[in-house]
Amino acid sequence: MLIEVRENPFDPWQYLAERQAHHGVSACSGATAVFVGTMRDFNEGDTVRDMYLEHYPGMTERHLERLATNVLQQWSLDDVLIVHRIGHITPAQPIVLVAVWSAHRAAAFEACRQLMETLKHSAPFWKRETLADGAVRWVDNNTPG
Repeated sequence: MLIEVRENPFDPWQYLAERQAHHGVSACSGATAVFVGTMRDFNEGDTVRDMYLEHYPGMTERHLERLATNVLQQWSLDDVLIVHRIGHITPAQPIVLVAVWSAHRAAAFEACRQLMETLKHSAPFWKRETLADGAVRWVDNNTPG
C-alpha cells in the first residue's frame, strides 16, 4: 500500500509503472483498476481559472490509509495506491490517482470505485476555486459520482 499527499504536479502513469515494477505487485494480480481525476475548467456553471486544495497534514494521510486498509481487507486486494494533490492546481492537472491490484477484475473494479467514492465524500480536503472573473469561492458539495 502506498499513500501520498503531495503539493507538486505528478504523472499518474509514471506512478503506476513504478509501483508495478518496484513495489511488490505480484504475478498473481490479474487485474489493475485505475482512476485518475483531473481538474476541470468549470464548476456549477462557471468557468474556473484555478483551485487551491487544503488539507490537515497527518490527519488526511491517516484517513486515506484507513480507507485503503478497509478496501484491501474487504476485497482481498494485492495492493492499493493513492496519490492526491494539495495546493495550487490548474485545469487539466491530475488531482487524484487511485489504483488497485487484484487477482480478478470484479474485485478490482468494485474496490477502485468504492475507494474513490469514499475518498471523495469523506477525506478531509477543502477546495477554494478562483473563477474567470477573479471571484473566489469555497466548494460546498462534491460532484455526484
